[in-house]
Amino acid sequence: MSRNWTPNDLPDLSGSVAVVTGASSGMGWEVSRALARKNATVVLACRDEDRGRAASGSIRSGNPEARVEVMALDLASLASVRRFAEAFRADHDRLDLLVNNAGVLLAPYDTTEDGFERHFGINHLGHFALTGLLIDRLVATSASRIVTVGSRGHGMGRIDFANLMYEEGKGYSAMRAYARSKMANLLFTYELQRRLVGTDTIAVAAHPGGAATDLGRRMRDRRCYRAILPLLEWLSQSAAEGARPILRAATDPNVTGGQYYGPDGLLGMRGDPVLVRSHPRSYDRDLARRLWEVSEELTGVRFP
Repeated sequence: MSRNWTPNDLPDLSGSVAVVTGASSGMGWEVSRALARKNATVVLACRDEDRGRAASGSIRSGNPEARVEVMALDLASLASVRRFAEAFRADHDRLDLLVNNAGVLLAPYDTTEDGFERHFGINHLGHFALTGLLIDRLVATSASRIVTVGSRGHGMGRIDFANLMYEEGKGYSAMRAYARSKMANLLFTYELQRRLVGTDTIAVAAHPGGAATDLGRRMRDRRCYRAILPLLEWLSQSAAEGARPILRAATDPNVTGGQYYGPDGLLGMRGDPVLVRSHPRSYDRDLARRLWEVSEELTGVRFP
């Protein structure tokens, strides 16, 4: 594989259909813009449709021929996930690429509409359900991919089934909750790939390193975040640079299922997108199978 991969290496994507969650800003917007430039039809799956339309307009302002659609998706609501899947299926008979990008970072303790701890509910369960509800479209499309966006912070994540949702805030830490959800993203990706063996669809993960996005900027008012802000800004890269590992995982023809991509620079925070290894715990097959079963029970979504 070429080490110095750039978005210029994206192949022509004419005729393909992609869904990108959290596409109204940051890396989701950058990924969507890059895919649209290569002639893909890109569905911007956004919680706020007004922001989604503004993002679509920004993409079209630089590429008037871009095929971009906006559809409502709130990953904090399983009902919204189901509505999105139904609407997408009504409009599209194929799905070449699903980018599970949207997420919440270091939020105060709260629950989703369905009673899930917010990080776990949005970052993992919402994407788990979305993928399951679209999996038949993906498997029916030749050489399709599911790319789930992880984080360097996943290594701190512990899956505690006895207190999976930090019930009533018990033992809650925003960092631990976020890390747990990101570990779940990787366990999900690797287990999904094992279940996709024998199909023409692959599951891949990627992380952006440190990227200057709206997700991080929302943390500037937190005292602990302000204390390390100069270091983070020095280590971080732009949202466009942070999108490169995601785009490589999504489009490089040499990518294979079950791989993980991230920056190659200092602490994995910035640099060229390369194949990397995740924390050893993320490769625990028994843990992944149990998480899968629990995720099916919690969401009511069962993969065929």
